[in-house]
Amino acid sequence: MTEDTSDDDWFERAVGEGERSDTDRDGDDEQDPERPDGDSPSDRTPDEAAAQSPFEDDAEASSPFEGDAEASSPFEDDAEASSPFENDVETDTPFDDTADSFDDTAGDSLFEEDFESAFAAASGPSEASSDFEDEDFESQIPRIDLGITGLDSMIQGGIPERHLMVTIGSAGTGKTTFGLQFLYHGLQQGDNAVFITLEQSHEAIVATAEERGWEFEAYEADDQLAVVDLDPVEMANSLDNIRNELPQLIEDFDADRLVLDSVSLLEMMYDQQAKRRTEVFDFTRSLKAAGVTTMLTSEASETNPYASRHGIIEYLTDAVFVLQYVRTETRETRLAVEIQKIRNANHSRETKPYEIMMDGISVYEQANIF
Repeated sequence: MTEDTSDDDWFERAVGEGERSDTDRDGDDEQDPERPDGDSPSDRTPDEAAAQSPFEDDAEASSPFEGDAEASSPFEDDAEASSPFENDVETDTPFDDTADSFDDTAGDSLFEEDFESAFAAASGPSEASSDFEDEDFESQIPRIDLGITGLDSMIQGGIPERHLMVTIGSAGTGKTTFGLQFLYHGLQQGDNAVFITLEQSHEAIVATAEERGWEFEAYEADDQLAVVDLDPVEMANSLDNIRNELPQLIEDFDADRLVLDSVSLLEMMYDQQAKRRTEVFDFTRSLKAAGVTTMLTSEASETNPYASRHGIIEYLTDAVFVLQYVRTETRETRLAVEIQKIRNANHSRETKPYEIMMDGISVYEQANIF
C-alpha cells in the first residue's frame, strides 16, 4: 500500500507541474516540497506569503528603478555636479564675453551693465575698476562744437570727433547754411575744411558765405578751405573712383571737417533700392575711413518730415539733426530743430525753435514752440 500511495503522489505532482503554464511558473511563489525549510504553499498563510514575496524584497533591496536612482542616477547627481546647461553658462559661457565687447559702440548701449561687471571681473578688486563709470569712458573721446548757438548747449560735451552726421530737412529749412556754419566754426579754430556741393556752383557757395561775413575767399587763399562743385550725374558715373580717391584727398589736404550738400542727389542716381543702399553705404564707409568729421545734408521725405528722402542715410550716420516747419497754436509757422540721435553723447530730445539770420542759425534753447 505504501508503494502505491507514493506512486500516486508522484503522479499527481507530475501532472500538476505539467499543467502549469510558463506564465504561472514566473509568477508562482510555491516552494519545492523537498526544499530544506519543508514549507509548501498550502502550509503558508497569506500573511507569510506576502512577507516572503520576492517582488517586494528584491524591489527594496536592488531595484534598478529606485535604489540605483537614489544612489547614482545620472539624471540627478550628474546634472547637479557637471551639467553643461547650468554650471558652464553661469561660470564661463562664451556669450557673455562676446556681448560685452559691444559696449564701446554707444554710450547708451544695452550692454553697459554687462560691460562694467566684466571689466571689474577682469581687472580684479582694484579701485580703478570699481570706479569705472560711463562718464569717464565718454570723456576720453575728443569732442567738437558745431558752432551753432543754442544747439551746442543741447549736446552735452559736444560731438565726438570723426562722427558722420546728417541734417535732414525740407526746402528752405537752412540745410546748406547749417553745413557752412559748421565749417566756418572749424575754420575759426584753425581746422582745415572741405565743402562738396552737388546742387550749387563754387561761386554761389563762396558768395553765400561772404554775404554772412564768413570770409571763405580768404580761407581758400590760405589753403585752409576747399570748395568743390561736382555734377551729380558725373559723380554717380565715377563714384567708384571718387570713393577710392576721396580718403587720400582728405588726407593730403589734412581736412578736419567736411560737408557734402546733398546726399539726396547722389541717392537719386540709382533707380533700384538695393543698388542705392549699397552705393550709399560704401560711400559713407569711405568717409569714415578717411577719419574726418563729416556733415551730410539730405532732403526730408515728402510724407515724413522726420525721415530722409529715401530712408537710408539716417541709419548709416552717427548723428541725425531734423529741421522742419512747425505750425503753432496761433497758426504761426516756425522753424524747429530736433536731435534725433547722437552716438556716444547725451543730448536733449526736445524740439526747439530756431531762426536763420545774417550771422547764421540760432537755436532758442530756452524757448518752446507752442
